[in-house]
Amino acid sequence: MSPNLTLAIVAGALVACGVYLITERSLSRILMGVMVAGNGVNILFLVASGRAGGPPLIGVTPKEDMSDPLPQAFVLTAIVIALATAAFLVTMAYRSFQLNGHDEVADDVEDARIRALALADEASDSFEEIRFSDTGVDVVSE
Repeated sequence: MSPNLTLAIVAGALVACGVYLITERSLSRILMGVMVAGNGVNILFLVASGRAGGPPLIGVTPKEDMSDPLPQAFVLTAIVIALATAAFLVTMAYRSFQLNGHDEVADDVEDARIRALALADEASDSFEEIRFSDTGVDVVSE
């Protein structure tokens, strides 16, 4: 199998769709995004591995006709990791649905406070004193 442009485009589209779904707030959509992106990366591994060849046994086939088994091992490992990740995300989504009645990720309270401070562009007085005490500049507090 020579590198196929169609498979490369399909792999890119799957990864792009997966990344889009991962940015959603619903855990079920995040799960779908992880699975779709994982399948896209698996296809990309197989496309990047090159053409198919004979078994990688020395002395059985010439060296130029051998296939590389490493990308196939990567894909098998990625499948196992994707299964474990999917099981974890399904468990999180189910527990979130049991507790809240939906599977959306909630906003972090501390994150919202920091965002509000950044929007107001306020800094604490202690930060100003520490920052300008070495330079000798007097800080006028309001």
